[in-house]
Amino acid sequence: MTVLPRLSRRTLLAALAAAPLTATLSACGDDAPAAAGGQPLRIGYQRFGGLSLVKARNAADPKATWSLFESGPALTEGLKAKSIDLGQTGEAPPIFAAAGKVDFKIIGTSAPVPKGEAVLVKQAKGFTSFADLKGRSVALNKGSNVNWLLVKLLEKHQLTLNDIEVKYLKPAEARPAFDSDQVDAWIIWDPYFALAEQPGVAILEDATGLASNREYLLADPAALEQKTDKIREFLQQYRTVTDWGIANPTERAAVLAPELKIELDVTTRALSRSAQPLAAVTPEIGAELQAIADGFAELKLIPEKIDIKSRVDGRFAEVFK
Repeated sequence: MTVLPRLSRRTLLAALAAAPLTATLSACGDDAPAAAGGQPLRIGYQRFGGLSLVKARNAADPKATWSLFESGPALTEGLKAKSIDLGQTGEAPPIFAAAGKVDFKIIGTSAPVPKGEAVLVKQAKGFTSFADLKGRSVALNKGSNVNWLLVKLLEKHQLTLNDIEVKYLKPAEARPAFDSDQVDAWIIWDPYFALAEQPGVAILEDATGLASNREYLLADPAALEQKTDKIREFLQQYRTVTDWGIANPTERAAVLAPELKIELDVTTRALSRSAQPLAAVTPEIGAELQAIADGFAELKLIPEKIDIKSRVDGRFAEVFK
């Protein structure tokens, strides 16, 4: 168990993390199909996700529109509403979205990011293992990447969902609940993870050896057909910016901190464990996602088995090589 370092300006960080991250959706309620190929690309992103760097560097077509979402499940709702053409999530949201009959394809992914999500606890509570949380309350965002991490943690420690009290809370709700000891543990991803690192908070366990925690690029099928060239051009820029960021971590953090409205030291720490190269989707990636989907179905976290591997679309594979 790692005890986390003291951060500067702690009060400011707590206020930032607790404040709601409002999604700036464009026409979220619009049920019209994706715009014709001549219309600008509509991009959904999450705070801190790989697409944030593209936006911060103004690397996309200036006509493209950007919509901010607090979490992956919220972003898939944007796809369902036809308010975005593509967006980025963790590994669980595509599965919950597919179970909810949302129409999309998976067109790209990243290298694994296991250290970018973790179980946080208060050091004073004396927990030294996830098994110590039996009978305790654990907060997490339902349908997000951390939902699969919870499943793998329970499996590792020979527990079941009935052995803990799961509280499904969005990050803006979970942070104050964790800070005020309304929950005993919080399973969360960066940058919320990095923002919560303060005196008295410890990392009980991260996803290393348990979950890949990849990022996935999802696209509206109509946009894939109508805006193929725009999407390919965007992905090329995304690849270029991502590679630049990995080669220049100091500059990357300096560019992203103002975009994220997070202090530079917090941004730097989060990026050091969470920023990874892009990767093409392959049959092996499809099989990895299918195993997660089957696990969720067995636990009745989704209503029935789904075929997520058929959502993998490798038409842009050459961009990621």
